[in-house]
Amino acid sequence: MGKVTGFMEYERLEEGYAPVPERLKHYKEFVIGLKADEAKLQGARCMDCGTPFCNNGCPVNNIIPDFNDLVYRGDWKNAFAVLDSTNNFPEFTGRICPAPCEAACTLNVNDDAVGIKSIEHAIIDRAWAEGWVQPRKAIAKTGKKIAVVGSGPAGLAAAQQLARAGHDVTVFEKNDAPGGLLRFGIPDFKMEKSHIDRRVEQMKAEGVVFRTNTLVGHLPEGSKVTNWAKEIVAPEQLKAEFDAVLLTGGAEQSRDLPVPGRDLDGVHFAMEFLPQQNRLNAGGKLKGQIRADGKHVVVIGGGDTGSDCVGTSNRHGAKSVVQFELLAMPPERENGPLVWPYWPIKLRTSSSHEEGCEREFAIATKEFIGEKGKVKALKSVRVEWANGKMSEVPGSEKIIPADLVLLAMGFVSPVATVLDAFGVDKDARGNAKAGTDAAGGYKTNVDKVFAAGDMRRGQSLVVWAIREGRQAARAVDEYLMGASELPR
Repeated sequence: MGKVTGFMEYERLEEGYAPVPERLKHYKEFVIGLKADEAKLQGARCMDCGTPFCNNGCPVNNIIPDFNDLVYRGDWKNAFAVLDSTNNFPEFTGRICPAPCEAACTLNVNDDAVGIKSIEHAIIDRAWAEGWVQPRKAIAKTGKKIAVVGSGPAGLAAAQQLARAGHDVTVFEKNDAPGGLLRFGIPDFKMEKSHIDRRVEQMKAEGVVFRTNTLVGHLPEGSKVTNWAKEIVAPEQLKAEFDAVLLTGGAEQSRDLPVPGRDLDGVHFAMEFLPQQNRLNAGGKLKGQIRADGKHVVVIGGGDTGSDCVGTSNRHGAKSVVQFELLAMPPERENGPLVWPYWPIKLRTSSSHEEGCEREFAIATKEFIGEKGKVKALKSVRVEWANGKMSEVPGSEKIIPADLVLLAMGFVSPVATVLDAFGVDKDARGNAKAGTDAAGGYKTNVDKVFAAGDMRRGQSLVVWAIREGRQAARAVDEYLMGASELPR
């Protein structure tokens, strides 16, 4: 490495944030990225560890030591080339990935990890600014046609890889714009949608065709087209018109909370609440938006989706925001030598939490309490965990004011409509059943039909979706051509 002793000389430098009062006034990104000289020092901290565990910690296997070293040396263009070789969309992961690569960093055993995510963020932002990100059209066309159903990160990654291999790719999306949960679930203050738009334009220049407002599957008799779709395409039509079909929809079935009062007005899934604000930010119009203005908001679920609800509620002007987590409060810092290089369980405080939020751990909801059909409070109870089992703490019940309750407890499976329409076998969790090794090749039980991303593996990270999209693209390419030069 360029600076062998850099990890002993320089400390980790975090990206900055705009002040809370300022950023609560808008829905734009507020992260202050590293300057070139700051990124250089972070690159110098990469310690030439011999076995770079960060590579395997990263689901797309980014070649992290190499681009760290190139940034240290000031060779930003080649740093981008290295990053681009493994990750189709570093501007997505550089903003919203939780960075499992940093958890696996060798320096993280007993010190602060290298700021890999911030370096990645700096590289791709500079690449766009310098004009290095350009369409890469296929040298020759194969004459093969592929349908990709779903335009989240898995679908986009697969479509781009397949188009670059020379196939004619059409992406089908039920919503009115590509991006999946990147567009309609992730708040704009975490990732502005212009990042998706310019990638879509790049992919169109590479030959990818996008058909939005198009629902693939069968609807029950008498029902209407939903989710903004204006057209229905039957699976039989896709299988007849295309040489292969890749299903890359998300795990959109939200986990529910079936307690008394669940049907009260004001109790909503997070994915009813978050997409509405994103659509309004994009200039759309909605009637009856779910708003948090002046309300006591309770967010049930302690993960990233819950955090997104907290940040959005604060921007609405909520009177108070409380976030529930069923599990006990984790330690503020993990036992590095014990858990490294695996993803540690520790207390994670997001920028949304810092904007104003009371966090409650080891707490469960017993009942929603209403007045004239509207939620006004909820009854909670403290819980204890022993040997993996939960029990209620006697006498710990409490009434908490709640004018708006947002259920953000994760997602259990894909919506079954598409899988059932194609006749795809499902695993025990309701996901598409398809293997990922060389023999499985992301194939389902249905001829010509493949599956990848959250629809196959269940709710996961954007970086895992990109990995699966890239690997599935190679599998489809190999299926059609007998061999593939796409990376796996």
